[in-house]
Amino acid sequence: MKRSVAIEGVDLHLTQPVVLDTQWVGQREVLVQLLAAWAVIGEQDLPLNPRLLGKPGVGKTTLAYAAAAKLGLDVYIMQATMDTRPEDLIVAPVLGPDGSVRYMASPLVSAMVQGGVCILDEGNRMSEKSWASLAPLLDYRRYVESLIAGIKITAHPEFRFVTTMNEDSSTYEVPEYIHSRLMPQIYVDFPDSDEERAILESQVPGADNEVVDYVMKFLSASHEADLRYTVRDGINIVRYAMKLIHEKESASPGEAFQLALRLSLAADDIGVVGPED
Repeated sequence: MKRSVAIEGVDLHLTQPVVLDTQWVGQREVLVQLLAAWAVIGEQDLPLNPRLLGKPGVGKTTLAYAAAAKLGLDVYIMQATMDTRPEDLIVAPVLGPDGSVRYMASPLVSAMVQGGVCILDEGNRMSEKSWASLAPLLDYRRYVESLIAGIKITAHPEFRFVTTMNEDSSTYEVPEYIHSRLMPQIYVDFPDSDEERAILESQVPGADNEVVDYVMKFLSASHEADLRYTVRDGINIVRYAMKLIHEKESASPGEAFQLALRLSLAADDIGVVGPED
């Protein structure tokens, strides 16, 4: 794996891809939809730049990682925030050990250069100014420009892009000219109960069946009450309950679950899906 590359006479230091020990369980349809968006079916064709929309914790990033793994591509993840600047997305200058300026490629640019997948996490937390810097990348031009380094960076043919977007109020409205470049919109919903159980069991091997049963009832009640809790919360509750059983040898699965749930729930939600006595 290259650690640096020269572009127009400028040395760019690349970030390394991420390696996650995770797998996509169930919901094959959304996986197929994402892979179809990235497919290239002719010489003049280009991959699309989809966005994955859904509640926090439903597995949008895991889905994107799984799709990249299907294609055998390395994955670069970039977390978007309200403070993300154009230079954060492309190239940032830093001081090297000898006091000289070094140009550091972002995960997105590293993916472009190496022909990997960039997952821009929570893209709708990012400002219009930052999105504007990606406009030429997200259409037929497939490049970005770094004003700081004074170079144009063209995407490798194998480069693929996807952004995840959460359904909540603490986000920006994505500008229309960017919105039209982020197609298709793929909605990631809660998995069904069998898939949720399979996810819990795969993520917490050896979990007590009784604890998993309690957590499944909790997730079902949360979904019915339209609360924010997802399978990611369920995984953490199972993990914590198992740790409590390990540390408190006298704790039963039910007691461990109740304590784990009570310490995980928001106060306003306890009366809705709180632990049973």
